[in-house]
Amino acid sequence: MEIRKEQSGDSLTIALAGRLDAVTAPELDKVIQSSLDGIKNLVFDCKELVYIASAGLRVLLVAQKRMKKQGDMKLIHVSKDVKDVLEMTGFIDFLTVEE
Repeated sequence: MEIRKEQSGDSLTIALAGRLDAVTAPELDKVIQSSLDGIKNLVFDCKELVYIASAGLRVLLVAQKRMKKQGDMKLIHVSKDVKDVLEMTGFIDFLTVEE
């Protein structure tokens, strides 16, 4: 998986490419935890994310819990396959998701 960060003031966009699974989720978790100080707007650009597993969902959940205390978080450019997983797991109900 490839992770690209772009910060502008108190906004951070993290672009994800590839598969977010048990192998790659710890890497994303590290990037998130080391990058959120002072961030009020967190965006995950999922345009190139082709797959998400439960380990990836857990990382998004942890990020969402933290961002609820300090700002907003959303997922953009979510593919049909990834959106299907979010819907089946109920994550679609508490994450802000834009196609």
